[in-house]
Formats: sequence, structure tokens, C-alpha cells
Amino acid sequence: MAGSVAKVPYLRLRVDRGSSVSFTRLDIVAAVRREHESGRLPAGSRMPPVRVLQHQLGISKNTAQSAYEELVAEGLLVNRERRGYFVRGATRQKSSTSSGAAAPALLRISLAAVAPQVRARCADTIDLCSVFIDPELLPRRKLAECFRSVLRSRGLHAAYDAQGFAPLRTLIAQRLTRRGLSAHADDVIVTTGSQQALDMVTRVLERRAVATENPAYGIGKLLFEMNQMQVVGLPLDPFAGPDLSVWRKMIAFARPALLYLTTTFQNPTGYSYTTAELMQLIELSREFRFGIVEDDWGSDMLSFSEFRPPLRVLGGDNVLYMNSFTKKLLPSLRIGYLLANPATREALITAKQVATLANPTIVEAMLCEFIARGYYDAHLRALQAELDVRYRACLDTLASVMPADVRWTAPGGGPVLWLELPGRVDLQRLGARMVEKGVRLDARLAAWFFGEPHLNGTRIGYAGLPAAQLQRGLEVLAAGIREEI
Repeated sequence: MAGSVAKVPYLRLRVDRGSSVSFTRLDIVAAVRREHESGRLPAGSRMPPVRVLQHQLGISKNTAQSAYEELVAEGLLVNRERRGYFVRGATRQKSSTSSGAAAPALLRISLAAVAPQVRARCADTIDLCSVFIDPELLPRRKLAECFRSVLRSRGLHAAYDAQGFAPLRTLIAQRLTRRGLSAHADDVIVTTGSQQALDMVTRVLERRAVATENPAYGIGKLLFEMNQMQVVGLPLDPFAGPDLSVWRKMIAFARPALLYLTTTFQNPTGYSYTTAELMQLIELSREFRFGIVEDDWGSDMLSFSEFRPPLRVLGGDNVLYMNSFTKKLLPSLRIGYLLANPATREALITAKQVATLANPTIVEAMLCEFIARGYYDAHLRALQAELDVRYRACLDTLASVMPADVRWTAPGGGPVLWLELPGRVDLQRLGARMVEKGVRLDARLAAWFFGEPHLNGTRIGYAGLPAAQLQRGLEVLAAGIREEI
């Protein structure tokens, strides 16, 4: 019984601090009440377990428990013994999976022109903006063991599979199924990181019009621009979330064929979408008939992430789902995957063949063995715990060194957050001064934003630096900001 309960997804909930320094019981109650009154909490949905809320908001167990008990007393939640807290009563939000009818084919595709290659940046000194993980946290010894084992195996031969090593695709499908996705190995395509997955989708779009977040994932933005796609940038405020009424107007006007969305730890802002926001996006996709590509690169760097329902769970097969092992294991491996569907699979595999024919089977076989031995799950647990420590250290340092009018997001864990500076701070000049002091800061807003930026800040990556280096880099940055102010 306990195993089946653990697989029930819970709502993603955004809680604002209000005027308090830390989250309080009243903040949680107000957040749930606000979502309920707006009709965005589906009846019967599971709330985050007390221990999850405690962990991600950095509050005491008593604070989380008392907030839920007050919501039960108000009649908004119901406590189901040994199962958790659930939303009571009907709401105006229609469930995206309630209809028994087959979903329309939202993503219309055909073979298209080859996209140009993209070059990435390099980093040095104290790198405050990297999304990579500290190499000391990566399981190099166990990866080497699996490489040696695969090299001794007689199962590898000259042929390759353009879709990817079949046993690895089976393991990926099984892992996704445990997260609540309907996944079959036949629909899994192994890729060179998630970037190749996005490139494949871009190649086969029939109508070359895309919507994505603004600010956007920089290399994805460059990919769209190099392919001369019509792109609409949907404004995202990492402190308040997306204004979906604005998004709706922009989508209704532009009529994109595709929405590319990073649902957890959006790059560069670190924002993670609530369940209510994801469900509204599914409704928009049905209303305006566009496909969705979900980039879920960061969810498994978050503790308790197995409970967070991906957009693919809510929207079904018409959401293409992509993820990557690259950041979590070893960047040079460059292994990701795309979960397609029967209607798109063959065109996407052809797009991969056009680009690379296939990826190295030996690397895919090594990863397959690494997962099969249980190494990957053990590594993720240790990695999540360490990233939690670095996340808290980053927040503590920011609170102690930054000027009063600098603010930052609190994403609850993971690898990155957004640091917002006063408008009078010249980011380009600040970035140049940081280089002179041995600190790397990404101040290229044009690489992330479509049009005039509505934010004046930068991404802070805390996963790649030991605590002492992180503290030193943030202290130097804070001093530079004070000089600019």
C-alpha cells in the first residue's frame, strides 16, 4: 500500500513570503486559499507531503503541519489517513485528462532542413553562472567500472541503432513509468544531450513558428534564430511566475505551432511551474492547437522530485518529453533522450539520422549498465543531498553580503537561481569588472531575452562550486554591485 501511495503525484505550489523574511503558516494558507478561490486547484489533487513542504520551503515540520490543519478546518483540504492531504470540492478548472476522447494531434510535423551547429561557451576562474555540477560530485570511478565491463562484453558489434541502444531505451521507459508517465521503449529516442532532442523537433516542424519563455534558454534561442523560426517570447517573471492571461493573448495573436517549455529550474531563471500553471498551459494547447516540448532537465536534481508530475503526465502523448543524463553524471557523456509518440517517432528518428546517423553505442551501453547496477539512483540521492546543502549555503551567503535592494529567487533546491539587481546597475560594466577580479558573471541579457529585457539580473549557479569558492565569489560580486550603486 505504501508503495502505491508514494507514486501519486502532488501539486506544484508557489508560496510567496509576503513581508516576512521566512515562510510562515499564514503564507502557506494564503497561497492555497488564493489558488483555490481562482479555480486552479483540481478537486482530489494531492498536496505536497508535510516533509516535502518542510524541506523545500526551509520551514519546520510544525509550521507545515499547522498550515494544513488550518486549511482542513476551513474546508479547503481533507486529510486522508496514511495518504496525505487532498483538495476538497469541485473547482472551475477542468482536468486535462478527464475526457475519454482521444486527444487531437497537436504537433503536425514533416521533414525539414538541417539546422546549423551551435557552439557552447567555456568557463574559468570562479564561475558564478555555470549550470554544471562540481566535478568532485560526479561518479567517475563507477562510470569507469561500467566502461571496462562493456568493453569486455561480446554483445557489441559493428551495427548501431539510430534510435538508440534498445536495452537503454527499455530502462528509460521503465524509469519514466515509475514517475507516472505512459512510456514505451519504442517511443524513446536516445540523443546527444537534450540539445539534440530540441534540434530534432525543430527540423521536423511543419509550420515554423515557436513560442518559448522570455528570458529563454540561450542555446535553444540561438537554435530557433539560426533556423529562421518565427519566435514569440512569453514574458516570465521568476518572482511572480508567468502571467498566463498575457501569454494567452500573445499565443492567440501569434498562433505558434509549438511551445518549448522548461518546467523545472527554467534556464536561466531557475523558475519551476506550479501544477495549476501547467494545467492551464495544457488547456491553451488544446484551445489554440499547438504542440508542446517539455524540457525536464533539472527535476531529478531536486529532492523528492519523483513526486512532481511532469507536463507529459498532465497533457498525455501530445507533449514531447525530453531529459538528459549529461549534467547529473558527466558533461562529456552527452546523453539525453526524447519521449516521442507513434505519430512523431519516425520523423524524429529520421531527423536524428540526418544529423548524426546514430550515437556511439558503447557510451549508451555503458550508461545502461550504470543504471542497471543501481548506481544512478544511488548517485542521484547523494547528489540531491549535496545540492540541498549548497543551495542553503548560497541563500545564507546572499542574505549576509548583498545590498538591501538586491533580490533573488528561492527555487527550493536544484542548480540555479536568479539574482535581480537595481535598474541603475550596468550589467555589462559589472561583468567586465568581475572578470578583472577573477569572477565570471554572465551579463549578456541579449543572449536570453527577445526584445527589451524586463529583468536586470543574472543566473547564479551554486551546483558547481564548493562552499568556500561560492562564498568568495558572491562576496566579490556584492562588493562590485555596491560600487556600481
